[in-house]
Amino acid sequence: MDLRVGDVLRISCPFTETLVTGKHKPGREVVLKWPWWSVDPDCEWILWNGEVVVNGDAGQDEQRRGLFRTDPAPHRLTTGDMCRVGIPPTLVHVIDVAHYSPPQETGRLPRPSRLVVVLPAGLSFDSRLEEQGESFDPDDDIPLAFELVFRPYAFLEPGDEVADEAGRAWRFDGPWDWHPFDGAEPHEPAWPLSLLTRHPGIDATNAAVEIAVADATKTGSHQEECARWNSVARADPPSCGRHPLAPPS
Repeated sequence: MDLRVGDVLRISCPFTETLVTGKHKPGREVVLKWPWWSVDPDCEWILWNGEVVVNGDAGQDEQRRGLFRTDPAPHRLTTGDMCRVGIPPTLVHVIDVAHYSPPQETGRLPRPSRLVVVLPAGLSFDSRLEEQGESFDPDDDIPLAFELVFRPYAFLEPGDEVADEAGRAWRFDGPWDWHPFDGAEPHEPAWPLSLLTRHPGIDATNAAVEIAVADATKTGSHQEECARWNSVARADPPSCGRHPLAPPS
């Protein structure tokens, strides 16, 4: 799946049996023999031991709590126990996507050429924090399932150039990443939008795309698109101002 910043996803992973090899104080984190990756024999500077720490207990701070869960829960496990590890269907939103060529050396196989960072629904991106969210290689051996629930500005592709109602030209690099050619304020386009150029390689004629963009932005606004995202992700878009968080579904 082509994942983008702003995508709201439902992510899951089948629960798989594995061994508890250790436990961290105060007991809410367990060390597991990871059932999906293998050691990279050609990586000499990272020596992975085949284990992963899972901190999926309900008592964890929400910003640090991972998406993987154990069954039984970590506080009921001890070293040497067998358990199952996986991800129940969970709503998340994408805060970063990175591409690597050549693939990264992590000490594990397969080596990731793409990493996607997600936050659970209800948590907003905070640029003041050094680390946020959980990163995944969507192409590795973990049997992750991604269901796209909502994509803001789904009718545009990164790199598209559009003109807004005021006649200003913009480059779209993502729903929270608009670049006005004149460099002036405000830094959000006024709907409706009209497509100026689309980079080659997209499987659609410009005429069809122009109609789709015009139809999608005939009514509404950038702020309303942010509010639609907010109602699904229950989080604040990084550059759209604040909206009241929708109640959990």
